Amino acid sequence: MASTYNTFNLHTTPEKFYIEACDDGAGDVLAIDRVSTEMTLTVRKDVPPSAVTRPMCGIMGTMRLVAGMYLIVITKKKKVGDLLGHAVWKATDFDIISYKKTVLHLTDTQMQDNKAFLSMINSVLNTDGFYFATDYDLTHTLQRLANTSPEFQEMTLLERADQRFVWNGHLLRDFMAQPELHKFVYPVIHGFVAMKSCCISGKIFDWNIISRRSCFRAGVRYYVRGIDSEGHAANFVETEQIVQYNGAKASFVQTRGSIPFYWSQRPNLKYKPKPQISKSGNHLDGFQRHFDSQIITYGKQVILNLVNQKGSEKPLEQAFAKMVNNLGNGMIKYIAFDFHKECSHMRWHRLQILVDMVAEIQNEFGYFLVDSDGTVQLQQDGTFRSNCMDCLDRTNVIQSLLARRSLQSQLERMGVLHVGQRIEEQADFEKIYKNAWADNANACAKQYAGTGALKTDFTRTGRRTQWGLLMDGWNSMIRYYKNNFSDGFRQDSIDLFLGNYAVEEADMNTPLHEPKDWKFLTLPIIMVVAFSMCIICLLMAGDTWTETLAYVLFWGSASVVTAGVILFNGRDFVDAPKLVQKEKMD
Repeated sequence: MASTYNTFNLHTTPEKFYIEACDDGAGDVLAIDRVSTEMTLTVRKDVPPSAVTRPMCGIMGTMRLVAGMYLIVITKKKKVGDLLGHAVWKATDFDIISYKKTVLHLTDTQMQDNKAFLSMINSVLNTDGFYFATDYDLTHTLQRLANTSPEFQEMTLLERADQRFVWNGHLLRDFMAQPELHKFVYPVIHGFVAMKSCCISGKIFDWNIISRRSCFRAGVRYYVRGIDSEGHAANFVETEQIVQYNGAKASFVQTRGSIPFYWSQRPNLKYKPKPQISKSGNHLDGFQRHFDSQIITYGKQVILNLVNQKGSEKPLEQAFAKMVNNLGNGMIKYIAFDFHKECSHMRWHRLQILVDMVAEIQNEFGYFLVDSDGTVQLQQDGTFRSNCMDCLDRTNVIQSLLARRSLQSQLERMGVLHVGQRIEEQADFEKIYKNAWADNANACAKQYAGTGALKTDFTRTGRRTQWGLLMDGWNSMIRYYKNNFSDGFRQDSIDLFLGNYAVEEADMNTPLHEPKDWKFLTLPIIMVVAFSMCIICLLMAGDTWTETLAYVLFWGSASVVTAGVILFNGRDFVDAPKLVQKEKMD
């Protein structure tokens, strides 16, 4: 595999960017013309002495906005650990550099739009969880990498990457077209990586989690649900648990993803909007596309559907079960487990019911194992595809339990655990394990829902606590606010970053200026004034109690009626995305 360069210097002149590879023995320089945007290879002696120089860690790619092209670079990185001897890095800081030396050619409106688009790009870059490696393919599981052709092995990181997980794929489109430039760039994944050196009974082994978040049908909690016409599921995440000991390595892979048919749950100011199953569209066709691709990639599928089997979630569970039955594919098994019902009243020990229910299937699926000689001993023949409504909180709890069960078998086979020795009894490792899976939950939740995960007290401690319930309440309040009043901007940011919306240079008609409905401004003002007058009337009583009561009833009724009208027209008051086509949002 052709590895990429590790370290760079960025030399800037008024005419060009020069990106110099600073690895030992490297002499290549990437020159980017700031006017023509042409990218060519050159050498160090061609960099003008007058250039302003600074170090950088890598290139995320390029993006066209209203003011023209921008270069996005990684300016800081932090080492997460080593995977099979290869360094894995977390990108922690970025810079967005304009090709143009000035924005004076723009109108005031265009400058405002360009500023808004820049803030969107920064919003995505500031969402924690970008990882990369310069000499290892982070986008594939160990099993996929082991089952590749010699031709695949010779490809560059950019050519061989699994496009589902390359979050800077759109930004690198110009580099992709020029293979000679591939050593200057690498795929960046978004999600979570934990790499821990652990010890049990004096035996030291490496234990890792890698969660790869798909960039297909990516978005935020309520604005992206279900699947698209290609069968890509919202909030799809592939999570791989890797163990290395004495040259041997093992891997266990699970997936999560939204319920895979056409449904929506648009925010409307209610705490929990009612899910709506689309009345149009060929559900079974999209459903089949999704599982065809899952079977090709992962083998047999066991669906663990953790949604409630009553209330507003019930129709989704029923439709899911019906579609699996209608599809009639023997490679797919459906298991519904009403998580909230089974674990109500703090009965979290009942999760073992599900673990025991799928134990035989998990044994059949196995895991991927390579011995110290590099010989493949076992292959994983299927995956558990877990979901709740958001594929976050309930899902992560179940995934951590299944991963532990797989890890028990792996460590026994590798010789880390002797027969009869249980992971649960290893206090030091248990703490590392539980905290890493809770951190995984938090990372995926922040990226999708805007807050940390719920139920992480159970993941961290193995039991539900009163403090955990309080924290879940707090996070639920924050989620409510963000889902209703800031997620439209976050969705626009993701769509812009991933290329789902393209900005035309010097665009005069961006969708950012769509006028708000009159209700958006008028009704909240009326409600605030009416409520304020109601309070004033209570504090400043009139001459008689009947007069005071009349005023309080009048202004109180006005505020309640106005609030009712606002709730009835809730969709008009939430922060909705502006950059996506209407048919995509319906």
